[in-house]
Amino acid sequence: MEKYKAGDKVKFLNEKGGGVVVRNIDSRLVLVAIDDGFEIPVMVSDLVLDPAAVPERKKQAMEVAQREVLRQEQEKEEEADAARKRSLRRFARNPEPEGIYLAFVPHDQQWLLTGPIDVTLVNHSNTELLYSFGIKLEDGLENADFGQVSAYSSVVIETISREDLNSWSSGLVQALLVEEHANQPLMPLHAPYEIKANRFFKEGSYTSSVVLGEKALVVNLQLIQALRTDDQKTRQFKKDGLLPEGGKANVVVKEKQIIDKHRTTAGEAVVDLHIAELVENIAGLSSRDMLNNQLDYFNKCLDSAMVNEYDKVTFIHGVGNGVLKNAIVNALSNYEGTSNRMASMSKFGVGAIDVLLKDKA
Repeated sequence: MEKYKAGDKVKFLNEKGGGVVVRNIDSRLVLVAIDDGFEIPVMVSDLVLDPAAVPERKKQAMEVAQREVLRQEQEKEEEADAARKRSLRRFARNPEPEGIYLAFVPHDQQWLLTGPIDVTLVNHSNTELLYSFGIKLEDGLENADFGQVSAYSSVVIETISREDLNSWSSGLVQALLVEEHANQPLMPLHAPYEIKANRFFKEGSYTSSVVLGEKALVVNLQLIQALRTDDQKTRQFKKDGLLPEGGKANVVVKEKQIIDKHRTTAGEAVVDLHIAELVENIAGLSSRDMLNNQLDYFNKCLDSAMVNEYDKVTFIHGVGNGVLKNAIVNALSNYEGTSNRMASMSKFGVGAIDVLLKDKA
């Protein structure tokens, strides 16, 4: 016996006419709205689906089936993602210092130099970690994974064979560390890593990780304490109202890793040389002092970019009277292997210059 649902168009078997199913009364009767507006009970056995409605019903059935397939696939993906993640043994005796670690964990904990290895990102901290994981190629970085790791948890980035170890021996891990409440904000994680390939084939390289509860080759990407903002940045946060007031602001904002602060994409950075971006208080500074500050920061950024093998740095010098731009061009004559050009006008107007560190001409 065919089942009907509300909205189905039906025809009467034993008489002319038909209507639209309003609802099922029971297993044998349905309520049908006929053409003159009345609703009448009709035996299911006295109805047939309107032939004109069959294609639409088949379409609806296919859509339902497709949604079910998608739901099942989503469930499988969620289950697989959950299987990659696990909680750390944070209350074990003598755990590692809180920080972000990269661990290469052999599946076979007895024979450490054989079998597959889990490349694992370890978040041994009380923060939520939003991460991007890239492996180094000859022509740049390839994103291997991105996602989120809960506090005091780990995630398996990839399970690899021993033959793949060389490909995973160097890369870059970047992350934002999100705390529910922060007295001293955390800086973003920018952690290049490189492991000598022969270490993977020495049993002594695999040591017991307390928080993982397994032997692994562990790389300390950064301790949490090292990601706490320094005193100068803390004062800036206080000045901006992000932290309680206190302390005297410093004039010049200094960065430990200058060029990485300005990184926009792999191998590229944008540095704003406007004096207001470099000092917190220009009171008492002469024009010469301001220019010296700007050139000093320019040189530090350019030196840092060259050491870290950047391809291009865009310096925003502003329009003004052209003094800073001319000083930059003159300074570039002291750097071999560089070239320069006007930066994109659509992005920066006429107030910026691109410095190319690897001459492609």
